Amino acid sequence: MSTPATLPAYSAYRERFAVDDVIARLDDHRDGKLNAFEACCGRHLREGRGEVPALVHEDTQGRVITLTYAELAAESERLAGWFAERGLGEGDRIACMLPRSPQLLIAVLATWRLGAVYQPLFTAFGPDSVDYRLGRADTRLVITDHANRFKFDGLTQCPPVLAVGGPDAEHGEDLDWVAALDHAPLATAPPRQSADAAFLQMFTSGTVGKPKGVAVPLSAMPAFAIYMELAIGLAPSDRFWNMADPGWAYGLYYAIAGPLLLGVTTHFCEAGFSAEGALAFMQRHRITNFAAAPTAYRLMKASGLFDDAHETLALRRASSAGEPLNTEVVSWVESALGCPVMDHYGQTETGMTCCNHHALDHPKHIGGMGVPMPGYRLAILDAEYKELPPGEPGVLAVDIARSPAHFFAGYTWQEKHPFAEGYYLTGDVVMQGEDGTFQFAGRDDDIITTAGYRVGPTDVENSVLTHPGVAESAAVGQPDEIRGEVIKSYVVLREGFEASDELADEIRRQVRERLSTHAFPRVIEFVDALPKTPSGKIQRFKLRADAADKAETPAAQ
Repeated sequence: MSTPATLPAYSAYRERFAVDDVIARLDDHRDGKLNAFEACCGRHLREGRGEVPALVHEDTQGRVITLTYAELAAESERLAGWFAERGLGEGDRIACMLPRSPQLLIAVLATWRLGAVYQPLFTAFGPDSVDYRLGRADTRLVITDHANRFKFDGLTQCPPVLAVGGPDAEHGEDLDWVAALDHAPLATAPPRQSADAAFLQMFTSGTVGKPKGVAVPLSAMPAFAIYMELAIGLAPSDRFWNMADPGWAYGLYYAIAGPLLLGVTTHFCEAGFSAEGALAFMQRHRITNFAAAPTAYRLMKASGLFDDAHETLALRRASSAGEPLNTEVVSWVESALGCPVMDHYGQTETGMTCCNHHALDHPKHIGGMGVPMPGYRLAILDAEYKELPPGEPGVLAVDIARSPAHFFAGYTWQEKHPFAEGYYLTGDVVMQGEDGTFQFAGRDDDIITTAGYRVGPTDVENSVLTHPGVAESAAVGQPDEIRGEVIKSYVVLREGFEASDELADEIRRQVRERLSTHAFPRVIEFVDALPKTPSGKIQRFKLRADAADKAETPAAQ
């Protein structure tokens, strides 16, 4: 993909970059302290931008509500006053399980206005997930609606519930949202807090064991803003839609905090995803900057509805995170949506750290992670935590001392120690190219070793996905007596294709020809769906266990 000559050069930008300059833009007090409400809302009013829309929300019936920054401030300050009257204050965890709605955004900003810590609860969580998170965080208040209220019944401990819609017949003790919003605004100034004070209480979605706590400090805000400016390429005039759910890190960091830090308009679509609904939403709201997970792009492509969408859309930039996009999808986005799409990499712990930047000129490779965010130095480490040269796979790590934008200090309750020799270890296996770009290979336990070759699942999956009959694919290692492991692909077919040995041979042959003679799936199993986390990531550990159970099946030669 060619890069416009007007973009600043990545290397030159990094040389002059200083995280203190970003902090100075986000905070107009210049006192060495921070406050998330001030950075995301209050300062915009002082700068005369109170009438700029902070949120455009469309509910499930197509009704649209717009909240300006001034209106958001007023509503959240009233709710914060109600919080304070109930004894809530700095450091307290306030949890929210609501759909993408104005009430959700007001609750987030009210929590920050108080100096408290916002705790997201994904609306697809069941009671067990809720119970663990509330108990672990010692949450002081829950905000939810009637549709989700039952998930808080029968918990080992449940804090008071503030109900959008008010108490219902079964929960007469609940507190009323409307009454809370009638409270007088909080009279005291937003508390000035240290940069290491938490403003978000996240939990990782780990594949094994209980979720680990991640208390995100205020020092993360500069990193969030850098990502929005450089990788997303967000401009003041943009109409931004990040499709990710705010119950998870990417949605909360970059559909709420990120755009508000820049004073830009963010969009919420309350309806569940459908290709038809996404297209109509983009058209109605003239979305110019869009972000979504790869699954969304694949579903949009498979629908056929977007093939000529560039004729009616206003998109100028698109972004993707969660797993690498394959060549076919990238090419489709450019031709069908009429804009470039960039892959971005990050974690709940760190935010986004390695990206193909819309706003910077650097080598961009399809399927690649890109280059380190300004403010970060990334390294590839071997098993002894020594840095590896370009071309050798190893664990991706953040060089903490040389990464002034890095903010992760450790898990909230020390559930795991992810640091070694001055590095934060991501656990992801990556290679660096001679041009300074990084290429994702997979989680360390996802790496397949077959006949002495180390094979990352990503390349195999991308190659399988180029077959016209394949909708989704995941590759894992299956134990093999001769080769140690053979590559097994689980394949979800598109409508109109039927599973058969002939089709499996066709896919196998195509991958062998397109990728290599050793990195092709000797075993292919057609399935109706792939196991995924609520945020849409493929749970390869479940597929590995399934493959091991079926290892007696002879592999193709």
